[in-house]
Amino acid sequence: MTFSYTAASDLRRAWPNFELDLPLEPLPGGAVNPFYVERPENPVARLEEELGAPFRLPPKYFFSGNRGCGKSNELRRVAANPEIRSKYFPVLFSIRDEADVNNLDYRDVLLAIGGRMYREFKARGGRIPDSLESELDHWRGQVTEEIVRARKMPSVDVDGGLDVFFARLATRVKFEPSTRQELRQIIERGMSELAEAIDHIADVIQAQTKKTPLILIDDLDKMDAPAARAIFHGHRETMLQPNFAIVYTVSSSLFYTPEFEAIRDRAVFLPNVKLRKRGSSRRDPVGYDVMRETVRRRLNPDLISTRALDEAARISGGVFRELMRVIRFAITRAHRMGRIEIDHVLGAEAEIRGEYRRILTAEQRAVLKQVHARNRLDDPQQLAPLLQMLAAMEYADSEPWCDAHPALVSLLDEDEPRPAPALPDPPAVDAPPAEASAPARAPAKPRATRRGV
Repeated sequence: MTFSYTAASDLRRAWPNFELDLPLEPLPGGAVNPFYVERPENPVARLEEELGAPFRLPPKYFFSGNRGCGKSNELRRVAANPEIRSKYFPVLFSIRDEADVNNLDYRDVLLAIGGRMYREFKARGGRIPDSLESELDHWRGQVTEEIVRARKMPSVDVDGGLDVFFARLATRVKFEPSTRQELRQIIERGMSELAEAIDHIADVIQAQTKKTPLILIDDLDKMDAPAARAIFHGHRETMLQPNFAIVYTVSSSLFYTPEFEAIRDRAVFLPNVKLRKRGSSRRDPVGYDVMRETVRRRLNPDLISTRALDEAARISGGVFRELMRVIRFAITRAHRMGRIEIDHVLGAEAEIRGEYRRILTAEQRAVLKQVHARNRLDDPQQLAPLLQMLAAMEYADSEPWCDAHPALVSLLDEDEPRPAPALPDPPAVDAPPAEASAPARAPAKPRATRRGV
């Protein structure tokens, strides 16, 4: 079923327009999706410029940002950009389609790259030379033989050609935890052959299309921090070795670890839309316009009051996914009335605050309180998990800064130490009655002067 990217004329039809992960697919010819709103000072423009520049070695980039800030849709735009496509053969895919993101290994990533590049090239009419088919068949035979020898696992069905083989091998890695480790060991023993085969696939694409393959891998940022460090720090050279261009997505938490130094010069960070300047309570009109326009392109403006729209923008903190969540919550409360009012939006804020109330520790609330007061990234190690869960949000002026999620501000105020109530004054005690004073004496009469006889 084809999705129609048009503004909803009533709240019932608006619900799918605000799906949290709605893909904004570019239109034919690379035209911008009707729901897409350009953010100010978009760093992806720099990524596109650098990809368009001449290079000696194919570039590798590490693309990151807070959860829900719009990374996936930015990657879609890069892959569809006509200028990029004139120079590159783009292959965009989600690692979720190829491997288990909750148990990911660098070998899984390389296998996914090779398999997807091979399948995409053939799907677009590319022809694999006999010499490369023979090389890949030899590698497939080695892997299949190892699988059969392992006994602990059934053989991979190799009928259907190499594209099917790659797909089924990825399926085993993704869905069969009991066999995943064994498969990885088998792939490891044939890793040099696999790496060479992947480079040879890229060479064929380059020769036939006169374009460099550009692999864009989404959702790698969903893996946990230890796995990300193991892949991008522990196997950095392996991940940078392929002879074609790659854009890896990485978790924002990796940006706050010492290991990040190894990839800093290749990093592109997508901040949230700024709704105010650091240290100021005044609204940033450009940022608010971006968030308002994002709603108006999906919903007839008559279906939401101006105050409700502004509050939804504020509560979102400039995060597109949070904006979708706020509006979706409001739609469920307002559909009988037919129009979203401010109370519906404030109800969404209370709902979000309640979710965080259940999971934030006292220590995390104390950190967030400092973040809100100072807007500084003082302790990256403490802040990283809060940024990952969107309890804290990162922005950029001349340098990065952060703030607490707007819905949490009143929650943090609850932690203010309150002065003890004043004790009531003790009841007054009546003073004892003053003792009766002695009656005043009458002045003594002057004695008569005794005269001499």
